[in-house]
Amino acid sequence: MPNRLIEEQSPYLQQHAHNPVDWYPWGDEPFERAKTEHKPVIVSIGYAACHWCHVMERESFENEEVAAYMNEHFICIKVDREEHPDVDHLYMDAVQAISGSGGWPLNAFVTPERVPFYGGTYYPPRPAYSRPSWMQLLERMNEIWQNQQDEVKGQTDQMLQYLRQTSQVSLESKTTKITGDTCKLMAENLLKQADREWGGFGKAPKFPGTMAITYLLEHHHYTGDKDALQHALHSLDCMINGGIYDRVGGGFARYSTDAQWLAPHFEKMLYDNALLVFALCDAYQLTRNERYRQVVEETIAFAERELMDESGIYYSALDADSEGVEGKYYTWTWEEWKTTFGDEEDIIAAYYGVEEQGNWEHTNILHVRREMKEVAEQYGLSVEEGWNRLAAAKQKIFAEREKRIRPITDDKSLLSWNALMNLALTRAGVVLEKQEYLDRAEAHMQLLVESFRKEDGLKHVWKQGKARIGANLDDYAYLMQALLQLASAGAKTDWIKLAAELCEEVQREYIHESGSFFYYTSEQQKDIPVRKVDLYDGATPSANAVMAHNLLLLGMIMERSEWLEQAEYMLMQTADTATRYTYSFAYWGMLLQRYSKEPKTIVCTGDEAESMAQALRSKYLPECYLVTSQKEISDIGVLKEKNFLGESLIFVCTRQACLPPVRRVEESLQLLQPIA
Repeated sequence: MPNRLIEEQSPYLQQHAHNPVDWYPWGDEPFERAKTEHKPVIVSIGYAACHWCHVMERESFENEEVAAYMNEHFICIKVDREEHPDVDHLYMDAVQAISGSGGWPLNAFVTPERVPFYGGTYYPPRPAYSRPSWMQLLERMNEIWQNQQDEVKGQTDQMLQYLRQTSQVSLESKTTKITGDTCKLMAENLLKQADREWGGFGKAPKFPGTMAITYLLEHHHYTGDKDALQHALHSLDCMINGGIYDRVGGGFARYSTDAQWLAPHFEKMLYDNALLVFALCDAYQLTRNERYRQVVEETIAFAERELMDESGIYYSALDADSEGVEGKYYTWTWEEWKTTFGDEEDIIAAYYGVEEQGNWEHTNILHVRREMKEVAEQYGLSVEEGWNRLAAAKQKIFAEREKRIRPITDDKSLLSWNALMNLALTRAGVVLEKQEYLDRAEAHMQLLVESFRKEDGLKHVWKQGKARIGANLDDYAYLMQALLQLASAGAKTDWIKLAAELCEEVQREYIHESGSFFYYTSEQQKDIPVRKVDLYDGATPSANAVMAHNLLLLGMIMERSEWLEQAEYMLMQTADTATRYTYSFAYWGMLLQRYSKEPKTIVCTGDEAESMAQALRSKYLPECYLVTSQKEISDIGVLKEKNFLGESLIFVCTRQACLPPVRRVEESLQLLQPIA
């Protein structure tokens, strides 16, 4: 007999729809029942591609005895963190405060008023890992609820106070000007965390850190810092060589469980791949290394092949597991390898590090164990012949892998992650000079606007033609940035106007009382007890940082001084924190670095506008925003009172003034050179 989750669209909730637990989806009903019956609430949060979520489900939530106890003593709610990131943020903050760590599955014990009083992550079916069993924890929480209400009230009062404090903007920056020394210090702080041997930042588990990599690439561009460039490229190279990158089908897994990038947590998320495409495009534009181009193209091909709905909107993720085993779809036992190749392709086994005893848990993760030059020499082949053999082998491996049972696809679509993918397509189209990517980005953007924008504002989730759940700040911020970058890559200025409209909506619905930063949730949303202001980067960029970027660009483009002043205030307020904790504030750091180089708009007009713009787009100009138009547009400030008749001209404008127009691309680059 299925539970209430059977009616839900989320694949994660659907996975729990046949549990004996009497699950509710997130909403008012379970909390009203909790008040009526005076019971505590379990809010259990996870996502479809989460390996340990599946483990806890099998061990505990499918257990009849455990489920019966949960149903008798608690009201139980299952939440897909990707559908309700605001709920996840709230209870993750609480659990991290309680236990010192977080992760998924996230299990919070909360009052009928939605305030948490205890929580943790994975709990085993029997005491282990210095943790009680899930059943022991349930019994203890029930005992506390029944007999120690004073303790519960004290804990919830403290927790509510803590959550309110953490939701406030408490930055007190003394910085009034960003200098080259500030940017150098941020680069130095990033490099202090660098893993010089294996790339990336910090120790295992290791995440891509794409915002930090982008900062270092831009820092090298502005300063010539070879150390910054070397580590950024080394990090990308190590990821590409490691098992975190799918050597056969393209695309990156979410993170590596080891420092060497060999053994990933095999789930593939749309946002990771979008952000890595962006960083790889920067690396390609700076180095013209064809390897980066190839990986960009393979990653986009993966997303279109395996994460795209027939409508053209992208799904969220692929599961880490198949047939109940993590990574089974991607790994190869020695027997499987020999069945596929026999002894005829030992060179490929040597290149991919395939061994009889396995390189991970008695199976093999394909990765670049040795460079092709070395392997080809060992087998008496030319490097070119080695690459040809590898290309043929990849096709064979891919065809054989396609016969396996695939990981489950999380087929809901999120606006924020789709906007990041749109940014990736636009960036790849510009940098790789591939019009097909720009055409896809244009068509994809049209779909996003048609599918997610409703009369009452943007929606967060879309599936099977239906958009639902109100948008969060990152949905708005990423979409606005994607609109602006797409407009800059072409000549469709309507995208700029739409970005400005969305900015007005954000100012109405999300603005913090200080008038500067933004809440993560709309003021219309009443289902969480505390609204939060997120400032640091997580797996995706800080929504407030991206909003500062949007305000900076729109303030210049639309000649809205109040938006420009707000962006500048936000940047100055975060400057000290970004300088000290650059890895967690890398997007802010990137903006601050660009700000120090004087943000500019470049307007190309006249009959030759597009060809001039194309030449400028081929240059690496992070602090510049390019607008192309054949006519004056009165409601886009930067396109007013320009000469749109006769000869083609290029106008370069700073925040304060426009420089005299020039007629040739080379002349415009000379105007940029003194500050670049």
